[in-house]
Amino acid sequence: MSRPLVSVIIPLKRFNHYIREAIPYYERLDYHPFEIILLPDEEEKEALSQTLDIRIFPSGPVGPAEKRDLGAQFARGSILAFTDDDAYPDPQWLSQAVDILTSSDEVGAVGGPGVTPPSDSLSQRLSGYIYASLWMSGGYRKRYIPVGDLHEDYDLPSVNLIVKKKVFEMVGGFDSTYYPGEDTKLCLAIKEAGYRILYSPQVVVWHHRRSLFPHHFRQIANYALHRGFFAKHYPQTSLKLPYLLPSFFLVGVGCGWLGGIVYSPLWWVYGGIMAIYFLGALLFGAGRTPLERVATAMGIFASHLTYGWFFLRGLFTKELKR
Repeated sequence: MSRPLVSVIIPLKRFNHYIREAIPYYERLDYHPFEIILLPDEEEKEALSQTLDIRIFPSGPVGPAEKRDLGAQFARGSILAFTDDDAYPDPQWLSQAVDILTSSDEVGAVGGPGVTPPSDSLSQRLSGYIYASLWMSGGYRKRYIPVGDLHEDYDLPSVNLIVKKKVFEMVGGFDSTYYPGEDTKLCLAIKEAGYRILYSPQVVVWHHRRSLFPHHFRQIANYALHRGFFAKHYPQTSLKLPYLLPSFFLVGVGCGWLGGIVYSPLWWVYGGIMAIYFLGALLFGAGRTPLERVATAMGIFASHLTYGWFFLRGLFTKELKR
């Protein structure tokens, strides 16, 4: 039986080092047939591959969600594979995803982790360690390392999201009102349409991380701001305890510090709790060397405070600007 054509849709501003790095990995995919749709802001003349079916559609200076919607309009495949220009696929990425998608009419989308490449710089790897650490991720480390088994999910990121085209069109595609967060809106629409979304640790892409300073923390702040805003408007996906915990932690850190000033014996309680926190971050955090684990623990602490603060800001924001 012939396999369905897959359209890999990649939004980007312009051809860059990452997309040039990624193309040879697409040439090694064990799945055929597939096409690649690139959506730069302006026309690009560079031939990236002599063997792949690559089509280029200049989109103008619009956001990633608009680019993905445009790519879906031009897609010839019955399956849409969304990813980013700074990611590249595991050889079995599409074969694993298509097998799951075609296993049942009830399955509308599938995704998996975006793993930090070993070639990333130390600053990038530290960002990846923070995301993949048990104490940072709030149970969502599966988005950054391949853990667990095949199971149903409710919210998968667009760096690794494969959707049946008929389902994508049925729900109206991405909602470009918010960025980031358009993938959360799409997944919610797919679920509300009665389809299942599955996570598989075998559906892997390698996703380059942001450098720790300042880009990692800017990304954390942006994610948290939108998640806090979504907690009010889309509680089905965003009003969940793991997203709330960093804000509770932020309040606890602040109140404990003030309490110690008012009543000095509280410093011992406060210090003990913080010692347990950092010990847990060291024990359960990622990192290859002791120095990396210490840096990761400090990064986890700073990331929790950043996320907690911006989640609260999003929670009390009336409307977000893109």
